[in-house]
Amino acid sequence: MMEFGGYDMPVEYSGILQEHDAVRTRAGMFDVSHMAEFVVEGADASAFLDYLVTNVPSKLDDGQALYTPMCYPTGGTVDDLLIYRQGPQRFMMVVNAANYAKDWEWVNAHAGGFQNLHVTDIAEQTALIAVQGPLALQKLQPLSAVPLAGIEYYHAVFDADIAGTAAHISRTGYTGEDGLELYVAADHALKLWERLAQLGVEPVGLGARDTLRLEARLPLYGHELDQDISPLEAGLGMFVKFDGRGDFIGKDALAAQKAAGLTRKVIGLEVSGGIARAGYDVALGDGESAGYVTSGSYSPTLKKPIALALVSQPQAKIGQEFFVSIRNRQVPAVAVKTPFYRRPPA
Repeated sequence: MMEFGGYDMPVEYSGILQEHDAVRTRAGMFDVSHMAEFVVEGADASAFLDYLVTNVPSKLDDGQALYTPMCYPTGGTVDDLLIYRQGPQRFMMVVNAANYAKDWEWVNAHAGGFQNLHVTDIAEQTALIAVQGPLALQKLQPLSAVPLAGIEYYHAVFDADIAGTAAHISRTGYTGEDGLELYVAADHALKLWERLAQLGVEPVGLGARDTLRLEARLPLYGHELDQDISPLEAGLGMFVKFDGRGDFIGKDALAAQKAAGLTRKVIGLEVSGGIARAGYDVALGDGESAGYVTSGSYSPTLKKPIALALVSQPQAKIGQEFFVSIRNRQVPAVAVKTPFYRRPPA
């Protein structure tokens, strides 16, 4: 166990390598109940969310989900999150646990300009279990009357059931594999977890969650995104929509950054001879600093060390050679195409 975002969280159950393999080849479950959920409802809900985030929630259909950054006026990132449209005037935001208090304050600080709007924090009453892997749907289907394969990617069913309890079931994922997220009442979570374990779904902790998301090149707030790193620099430009919409927080700064051209960018690295960890320096062959590692680990799937790094834009190109400073050694690395891992076609 370890402290994470103010919560006691499991790093591993049976071992990181075994848990990683469970998700890549079978089915694993993550207790991610520390994530926080806010309900945004009212006639102004969609207009408010359009102003709050860089993507466009008003374009969602009922039952659809959206990934989006949420930015400061400077273009730096408050958080990255999911938004579900539960109805024409009702949405649910799912934010990162480490940013829970900050995000709640930020949302409420900007809600005052909208008259027909109500925001509710439902985090403490909501548990969340994510089941991921090629066998995830097969393992879960006996527990639900909902045809789970019929839930499209980045969609959800809100009036669902799972193991005899009401559930909101979505299909997004943070591992590079297929799977489902099960939002249930907090007092039903333990029973559901134990039922899943009986079906052979293997518990997975934070360690494997990090290696899985890194292989899939999925960002982690505080690493690839933070108050000083914009979504554009993080390589998330497709989730920043400028055209055909009104103002949103950070729009001017992000538009200026895009127009001027990025000076730095997050890239993928394959590393030879050591594990590059977050914060390690990245340099060119002549010793000139190029940036720093944002996330790094050994890839259990690829059997090699990989990393993400924020480097100066002229060097942010595939094939560029670097050196990472690991315990006073200059270890070679090369920029490669990401994601590092893509799941095989079904």
